[in-house]
Amino acid sequence: MNLDELLKEYAELETQLADPAVHADQGKARTLGKRYRHLTPIVGTYRELDSVREDLTAAKELAGEDEAFAEEAAELEARIPQLEEKLRHLLIPRDPNDDKDIIMEIKAGEGGEESALFAGDLLRMYLRYAERLGWKTEIIESQHSDLGGYKDVTVGIKAKGDEGVWSRLKFEGGVHRVQRVPATESQGRIHTSAAGVLVYPEAEEVDVQIDPNDLRIDVYRSSGPGGQSVNTTDSAVRITHLPTGVVVSCQNEKSQLQNKESALRILRARLLAIAQEEAEAAAQAERKSQVRTVDRSERIRTYNFPENRISDHRVGFKAYNLDQVLDGELNAVTQALIDAEMAEKLAQHS
Repeated sequence: MNLDELLKEYAELETQLADPAVHADQGKARTLGKRYRHLTPIVGTYRELDSVREDLTAAKELAGEDEAFAEEAAELEARIPQLEEKLRHLLIPRDPNDDKDIIMEIKAGEGGEESALFAGDLLRMYLRYAERLGWKTEIIESQHSDLGGYKDVTVGIKAKGDEGVWSRLKFEGGVHRVQRVPATESQGRIHTSAAGVLVYPEAEEVDVQIDPNDLRIDVYRSSGPGGQSVNTTDSAVRITHLPTGVVVSCQNEKSQLQNKESALRILRARLLAIAQEEAEAAAQAERKSQVRTVDRSERIRTYNFPENRISDHRVGFKAYNLDQVLDGELNAVTQALIDAEMAEKLAQHS
């Protein structure tokens, strides 16, 4: 969409949002309002640039009569390339999922109990990061390991403001490798293990239509660590989406209905991700780093405890504050990835 079309759309949105009838449908009003807020900085920058250009023309005409106008013309001329560059950045096509909340899965991989403990460390890191940003988190499903880590844990993360969680955490998908002396190691040797992270944009019911006839729903008794039964009723739910073969199980809640709702929520997010991968080459390229097998060789990031170092191998980011990162100070890491994506998009559209 070119700038003229965006300006026209912005004017139409202004008219629609001024109509009280639109606000009777809260869902529609929210969607229109979000788009309007997204376009506002673009239109504001364009109008500022247009105004500066007009002022420059006037200042140049008057510069021959008054030196003060010559100085003003020079200042205005210097502002134009800055505003043009800002507008160029704002016009870069956005990821359509950037405003969405996410569902994140963290899975233990190679390394046994140490990997499960590291999965727990990663979960805490993301929960603390979300807390710092005022986001809401919810453990949807979890499988604990014997020593207190996680074999598998699924968490929902929701933003409060306009900035979606996906825009900041979409790059976390992939294999995370840890190097440290494990609590289970008596010889004090450094051990390498890995945990996998999958990130999905949270799908609303309007995003993904699921035909009930496409689902096979099985119920069974919940089990805890070691396989012992923790519930006397068949409250755990396993949903199989027959067309795709995607299987989701939930047993955290005490009621079968709640577990079914949680499973459907995860299923919608997975199906949305699959649909977007198939439909959009851009989305498919973006997820190349989201490794489905937790193999130490296919890593996106390394957490080195002896050196207190964190390294992201995709963008060459390196810092020696691993303890702080694991306590939720992830901004520098996520920003490096966001900046790299922006640089790539600018190169593509230059």
